Amino acid sequence: MARSHLNSSPSDGQITLDDVKKPSLFEYDSQLRRQYSVVCGIDEAGRGPLAGDVYAAAVIFEEGTVIDGINDSKKLTEKKREQLFDEICAKAKAFCIATASVAEIEEINILNAAMLAMKRAYEGLGLPADMILVDGNKLPPINGNVKAIVKGDATSACIAAASILAKVARDRYMDDLAKQYPEYSFEKHKGYGTKVHYAAVDKHGLCPVHRPSFFKKYYEKKNKNG
Repeated sequence: MARSHLNSSPSDGQITLDDVKKPSLFEYDSQLRRQYSVVCGIDEAGRGPLAGDVYAAAVIFEEGTVIDGINDSKKLTEKKREQLFDEICAKAKAFCIATASVAEIEEINILNAAMLAMKRAYEGLGLPADMILVDGNKLPPINGNVKAIVKGDATSACIAAASILAKVARDRYMDDLAKQYPEYSFEKHKGYGTKVHYAAVDKHGLCPVHRPSFFKKYYEKKNKNG
């Protein structure tokens, strides 16, 4: 699954880097654009949870676009992420949100599934980039000039924006799953391995959106302990 959008022109009311004190994340991308005209940022969300698809997003900003408050999605409140989600979608030159399914996670493992979601997000942009920045230390199988940046979501505005889109989209998806499988309280833990989540699994077993391979060690330990 992929959802993408390409804005034909900058939004009204944009401010330029010359008008304000330059945020370090946007300044980083601006410096790159001196050499690479189109800079894309990519990040994923949902590698760690025990349930649900893994999400990824790709974002391209035009030079001069600034969005106050953009940072690593994990450092933002849920309310702030939701606000920034809409602003990023409105002001990005292009963006795409993509996924890899639970079945794909089980077939090719979570790392490769996350890389696949990133690849889909980039390919769904409809706009080639001269420089592709990826959060982390692994490179997805993307044709182009790709650079991995550890803690990239605290370095590049494009990556930070992609982090927010991926996180918010996945959280909304888990909220929808909570309506289908209310006994697991997905809306509370988003699929992560909390005590509440494990207790629900002990009581109800795994549901179709769980990742069975993620429970292998858990069940081995339970069986060992009797």
